[in-house]
Formats: sequence, C-alpha cells, structure tokens
Amino acid sequence: MAHTGNNGPKKIGVIGVVHETNTFAPGTTGLDSFAGDWIQGKEAFLERYTGTKTSMGGVIDAAAALGLELLPGLYTQATPSGMVTDEAFDAIANGMADSVQPEIDGLVVILHGAMVAVSYPDAEGEILRRLRTKLGSSLPIAVTLDLHANISGTMVALSNIIVAYDTYPHVDIYDRAVEATGLLKRRLDGEIEPVQKLIHTRMLVAPQAMLTDAGAMKELMDLAFELEKSPGILNISVAGGFPYSDVADAGMTFVVTADKDIAAAEQCAERLRAAAWERRERFLVRQTGPAEAVERAARHPEGPVILTESSDNVGGGSPADSTTLLPHLLAASKKSLIVLCDPEAVRMAAKLGIGSELSCSVGGKTDDKHGEPVPITGTVRMLFDGNYRHVGAYMTGQHARMGLTAVVQCGSVTVMLTEKRVAPWDPGHVRSVGLDPESFQIIVVKSALAWKTAFGDVAKLAIDVDTPGCCTANLHRFQFEALYRPIYPLDELG
Repeated sequence: MAHTGNNGPKKIGVIGVVHETNTFAPGTTGLDSFAGDWIQGKEAFLERYTGTKTSMGGVIDAAAALGLELLPGLYTQATPSGMVTDEAFDAIANGMADSVQPEIDGLVVILHGAMVAVSYPDAEGEILRRLRTKLGSSLPIAVTLDLHANISGTMVALSNIIVAYDTYPHVDIYDRAVEATGLLKRRLDGEIEPVQKLIHTRMLVAPQAMLTDAGAMKELMDLAFELEKSPGILNISVAGGFPYSDVADAGMTFVVTADKDIAAAEQCAERLRAAAWERRERFLVRQTGPAEAVERAARHPEGPVILTESSDNVGGGSPADSTTLLPHLLAASKKSLIVLCDPEAVRMAAKLGIGSELSCSVGGKTDDKHGEPVPITGTVRMLFDGNYRHVGAYMTGQHARMGLTAVVQCGSVTVMLTEKRVAPWDPGHVRSVGLDPESFQIIVVKSALAWKTAFGDVAKLAIDVDTPGCCTANLHRFQFEALYRPIYPLDELG
C-alpha cells in the first residue's frame, strides 16, 4: 500500500495512542478519557503540536528538516488509569488504521508500550497487527515507546524500528521522536535495512528504581550508549517496563536495532541482559514509613522536603486521592502542600466561594486501597479552571487540564483539590494556582520519579514513603495472574 511515485518528497504518516494501563487500578478507562486529546488530521495536528517538546512536535520538526511530507492521522492520549474497555480500544485502534493515508511511504506510530485492553493484553501489538492488515508487511514502520514499555515479541515483529525514551523523568521525548523519524528516512532512502532483537531480563522493576541519571539504571543506559557506537548498531532501547500491567511480557527488556546484522544485535542484547541481571539487587526499592517520613521532613533544616507517595503515582494510573499522609501533615504543624483529586469536594468549595470556610471529608473515595476520607476544615483561598501549559523541561508547551481546582488552607497545610487526576510533572501544576513550591517545608507528590521535572530544582531532600496503593514499589503486594513466571524478585532464580 506504500506510495510508489518517484516525484516530490517522500510522504510519511504519523498516528498514535499513549496510555499507560495499571491493571490493578480501580475502574476501567472508556473512550471519554481520551476526548481531551483526540487530534485528527493535518491541520489539527500541526496546530496542537507545532513548537512543543513532545513526540508529536519531534516528528513535525524532523519531517520538515528532512524534507519529508507529513500526513498526520489520528493521535490520542489519556492519563494513566485502569484497563481500557474493548469499545474504547476498538474505536482507537480502528480509527488510527483508518486515518492512515494510502499514499504514504512510511509511518511513525507513537505508542506508550504498556497499554492493556480488556480483551487485548498486548494492546500495542494488536494495534500494529491491524495496521499491517491494512498497510501490508512491506511498509516501513517506526515506533516510539515510553521507557516504561512492556515490549512484546509481536511489537518487534510487526515494526521495523523501535526507539524508546532514554530518560526518566522523561525529558527526551522530543529527541527520540526526531531520532525515530531520522531512522525511518534512512530506511526509505535505502541507506539502512533495520533488523531488531528483543531480549527479556526476567526482572520486574518498580519505577522508583529507574532513575536514569544515577545508580544501576544509569549504568545500563551508559552501557547501551557505548554499545550504540558499535559498527552497524542503529539504536538500543532500554525499557525498564511497567510492573503494574499484569501481562505476560511485563518487565525490563532491551531492543537492539542493527543494520542488516542480527548477530551484532543479539550480541549487544545479551551483554545488556547480563549487566542488568548482575545489578538485580540494586533495583530493589527501600522506603520509609509515613509517620517517620513526615517527622524527618518536619525537622529538616531547609525546605521543601519532597515526600514521594509513589503508591498513589498518578503517572502510573493511581486514583490520586490517597489520604495516608494527610493526617500526619495536619498534626505536624509545618507549612505543607498536598494535592488530592476529589471532584465532590471541589464542587462544594466552588459553591461556597473564595473566602468561605469549607468543612468536609476529602480523598479516599475511589476504593479501599488508598486510605479513608479525612475530615478537613479550612478557608477556600483560590478557585481555578485548571487549564495551563507545561513550562518545565517535560513536554514543554503541552496542555494540562486539572479540571475545576480549589486551594483550601487548613492551618499550616495547603490542600489543593482537583476535579481530574493530574501528575506533578510540571511546575505549572502548583504555580498555576499561585503557589510557590519554595515556600513550603513539605510537599507531597503522587509520583515515583517524574516529580523531579516539577520540583527537582528546588527540593532540599526527598523521602520515598511506604504507603499502600496500586503503584506501590513493594511488588510482592500484588496478585499477578497473567505475568510470565518465574521472574525476579517475585521468584527465586539462579
């Protein structure tokens, strides 16, 4: 189905869907969750993403720089959450395939790599299968993936080029899309013939252990960068995986893309697997209990101290309403900030108005895994529609929508209530409502590591807190059913 004309620039399509699915999270994810970012067609795509440091912005800029004609189709995304319904998945997957223009010479597909639908555990593999059914086996396809992708053999078999992010927090999303588009252009020009090798480490790793600028993960990345300099190696993608998707292929993997030389790809992949296994114990996460964490933060000589409540990691699909830390903050009498998703409480605050006193219970309303609702009494200081653009290093220029937002002052504790779940990926998360992060002694972030792009430059100390929730770093808390076993650290492996 590829375009065969020799006149004019080569044409590439770009489509995508990004959803990180937590199969342990409450509820399901329907089509309405994708409505806020449902962009289809060239005009809408260019208007939304030109000039942004996103994957989509990277493809736009790379295509222009390389003299490619870009034909965008459907792109959509949703905040990480529970299992995607079949109805939503079929609408998205079929919509993506239908939006691809028949005259293209190649295709960039922007995916996450850890999307799960009720009937399709390997959702991205199924998307690629449907694309191949329509486009045939010969059309070159380049795929971009998140560092937390659970990469399957199907995903590799049905694509020509896979490029995953190299950083966590993810500050190279734009660059990796530029790289993938560049490799696709070289394939279209006949300069390279990419072949890919996938290898699984048999390791299940919590996101808290995947920081790429220090520790064991950095060492794996450094090795990958060194091996990428080997003759014939085009790209090495280190995927830490997403342990909260209970699917067969969950866990840390490597994809090595070489020019014609599958043996070279296999050799590099095996070196990386051995290096990861050698460091397996260093990927285990140690945390501090809630009471001790708040006490340590309160007595630290300088703030802000970041309490990372990664068990309620919005970027991992959690409900963002865990209350385990709130009672400790209220008792500590230190200037503190916590953000909770609670549409009911927000609407109550809005009805009362700025300057009014709000007395209600907040948080802990989604399920029984993230604490109980906690009573608060405070003054409504601010009401906001929740719309802002990213101003930090992560996806600069990207739209963010918190929904109706209220800032409630409860003594020394500022409780920010949002209508929608929004991860603390950008300083605009709190600055948009007039809050200065540096003015707080304690800030609770519902994140594993991605909070660093919002508060990393002002944080004086960070403490990983051990609280219950669907994104806890203690992987033994989960009952896995689909995950291929044995796998470390859940099982004893030699």
